[in-house]
Amino acid sequence: MSLPPSPAPSPLPRPDEVHLWIVEPERVTEPRLLAAYLALLGAEERERHQRFRFEKHRQQFLVSHALVRVCLSRYAPVAPRDWRFSTNAYGRPEIAGEGMPRLRFNLSHTDGMAVCAVAHDMEVGADVEHSGRMGQTVELAESFFAPSEVADLHSLPEALQRERFFDYWTLKESYIKARGAGLSLPLDQFSFHLAPGQPPRISFDARMVDEPESWQFVQLRLSAEHPAAVAVRRPRGLPLSVRCQRCVPLASEESPWRVDSGDR
Repeated sequence: MSLPPSPAPSPLPRPDEVHLWIVEPERVTEPRLLAAYLALLGAEERERHQRFRFEKHRQQFLVSHALVRVCLSRYAPVAPRDWRFSTNAYGRPEIAGEGMPRLRFNLSHTDGMAVCAVAHDMEVGADVEHSGRMGQTVELAESFFAPSEVADLHSLPEALQRERFFDYWTLKESYIKARGAGLSLPLDQFSFHLAPGQPPRISFDARMVDEPESWQFVQLRLSAEHPAAVAVRRPRGLPLSVRCQRCVPLASEESPWRVDSGDR
């Protein structure tokens, strides 16, 4: 089948920025477009796509993985279907092949939203969550979060606890995804300090080998139900912004906007 044309090339992300591409998978319903997405996937991706039991999950996977391929092709002369990926020991996908640009990317998707973060030559992680997806958030925090974060949750009125829980959760997920080690990094061995008007700050206990000054984080609210966070290995104190752009891969784009570290 003939594919829709790829989007025009984009400049690489600057050293002080991350590009965040955003799509709502459930809103992509045109059969021709979905067929085009399927044609972009590699054999392993197609097998994974078929293994999902529910159509909703197949749709999320298809649209989000097409998003990755189409976005990467904006930054390099590689057709979306020609990207090849390898995975590290913890399952994080990376661009494979000789002579490829030093792009780093990270994909996250949940009910109603998928995001792909792209950076140039610096580690990046992203997480988006649906805030209605989990049940007893404080109980989850007590099982997995650092003591200071649990204490902060308990200090808040009950009406504010769920929002703060997802602030912590998305930040933690973005960090472990940027590290490329997944849940091999225990969530209670690092913590975040959140203060109004200030960027999130990470700290590590004695068991975690890392440097707090090496990381920056940006929090976003992509909808009333979709908190998100981006983590970048970039020295604290240097400028950082996230260029956000909603799109439908191979079809349409909205005007971008920026969120700086420290903004919300």
